[in-house]
Amino acid sequence: MQNGLDPVRYRAGRTTTLVSVAVNLVLTIIQVIVGLLAHSQALVADAIHTLSDLLADGVVLVANAQSGKAPDAEHQYGHLRFETAASMILGVLLLAVGIGMLWKAFSNLQDPGGMPPIHYAALVVALLAIACKESLFRYMLKVGERFRSTMLIANAWHARSDAASSLVVALGIVASLAGFPMADPLAALVVGLMIARMGWKFFSTSFADLMDRAVDTETETRIRGHLLATPGVLGIHDLKTRKLGDMIWVEVDIEMDGSLSIAEGHEIAVQARARVMENEHVLDVMTHFDPVDPNEARFRQ
Repeated sequence: MQNGLDPVRYRAGRTTTLVSVAVNLVLTIIQVIVGLLAHSQALVADAIHTLSDLLADGVVLVANAQSGKAPDAEHQYGHLRFETAASMILGVLLLAVGIGMLWKAFSNLQDPGGMPPIHYAALVVALLAIACKESLFRYMLKVGERFRSTMLIANAWHARSDAASSLVVALGIVASLAGFPMADPLAALVVGLMIARMGWKFFSTSFADLMDRAVDTETETRIRGHLLATPGVLGIHDLKTRKLGDMIWVEVDIEMDGSLSIAEGHEIAVQARARVMENEHVLDVMTHFDPVDPNEARFRQ
């Protein structure tokens, strides 16, 4: 897997994304048609949100294939950051859609008198959308967590934001049917805020990863523990980590008995590397042998 495509992971990502495409395509068509005929601005806004999912799914499909390519002369560390870039694109897409919906909803609230009454069919479709999107979220999140794919998890939460927005839309439609016509454009406004917030979260997180952000403290502590638990390792220092897509790149200086031969030191380093890669989602561990006096060596935490 570290030198190229993981077939199982790739197929899982492709399958879940195709399922998302099918669900969102059907929902978009239904929501647009019923939203226009039933005079529900919120339902049409939700349809636009669903349409953004289709575009996002296309990005995921392309990035999923690209990130699995083996290293080449121009990308000697592989193509894993395609996943991070895809997550950032998803964030930008959500931000753009959210801002657009906010503008539209605010404009509609300025002229509430021209809004026609909403039909009950809009509520039926909104409830259908909630059920479909929540089911899609649970399915995609399960697969994403199984394969530890930030891209699939991001897309799953995108589906959850859809389910939440559809819930808001349904409440707005219910209020409109009960005699509060302003509730429908207000629901569209809330949906826009939710989408924009989620978009910013994905964008900022992915941008930080592209800037070579280190792993979290808990993961770094585990990596440090695996290295120090290796027989022959007397200490470590200058431990550095960075994210490459869903994988981690590790560099570390390992302290060993200075009287060891090169072959013996190399074998200890190989065992330390293997311990980390067997227990963590690590692409590679680059080690440097630092000879020390075993009587003076101490663990460096």
